[in-house]
Amino acid sequence: MNVLILIAGLFGAALALAAPLPAWQATDGLDDPHLGQVWDTHAQRWLDPQQLVDALLDEPRVILGERHDHPDHHRLQLWLLEQLQAQRPQGALVMEMLQSSQQPQVDALQGKPLPADPMLAEQLQWQPGWDWALYGPLVRWGLVVPERLLTANLDRDELMVFYRDPSSDVSGYPASARAELERIIIASHCDLIDASQVAPMLRIQQARDLRMGQALATAPVPALLIAGAYHGRRDLGIPLHWDAQWGAAPVVVLLSEAGSPLPGPEQADFVWLAPGLPEQDHCAGMRAAAES
Repeated sequence: MNVLILIAGLFGAALALAAPLPAWQATDGLDDPHLGQVWDTHAQRWLDPQQLVDALLDEPRVILGERHDHPDHHRLQLWLLEQLQAQRPQGALVMEMLQSSQQPQVDALQGKPLPADPMLAEQLQWQPGWDWALYGPLVRWGLVVPERLLTANLDRDELMVFYRDPSSDVSGYPASARAELERIIIASHCDLIDASQVAPMLRIQQARDLRMGQALATAPVPALLIAGAYHGRRDLGIPLHWDAQWGAAPVVVLLSEAGSPLPGPEQADFVWLAPGLPEQDHCAGMRAAAES
């Protein structure tokens, strides 16, 4: 009987490991031969998704950096969590999309029967800036499967403290990282931001990275943090502020898009390739408003 149980368990694990990747939703770069594969920045070679699972199985902490509006990134995240869970229990899922004040709502739902999506989002006080259609399946998984679903972001009131306090320390940035983040902040505001706003926004960026790092460091392990790609990058984000007292630095997996340059080991440990989304001019509306 014990042998039969063992065989059945091994067979079940094999089925779980063989799970195919979700069908692609994005359409650009579908002819890329490395679509769905993972670039190991240290070994300089391509891995299949199961090799990524194997590489992460024994890692206590992982950062999964995403493009927030990319549907395939979120589907790959859920696939990865399910594959890891099939081989060992997941301690925690940590999410940038949840603010610290939402933890009581999360805890009240953890491990309980969950309502339908509209009610679940309402009970969590889900922030409308995050597309529930993309994040709902991940949140639901985090409430049901791992030991904890944990918030990682600062509340608006906390953010405003850093925004208004010019004495907040941003000395944790090397000059190159600071210059790159300032460039990103300006570009993300379509070059329309007042120069005086850049320093406060950089303080907020550092404060959020520190909070997310603390949330990941104190989470039950193995823990996986879902955050934006810039927050995940080793040269710009959370790993840059990682305290050695928290233990080994997290492994960084960046979800990328076909046609994009491959980051090197200074940015990430692994890069997972999904199709690209069609280019959009997100600044057109802002420029038109500024000119009117």
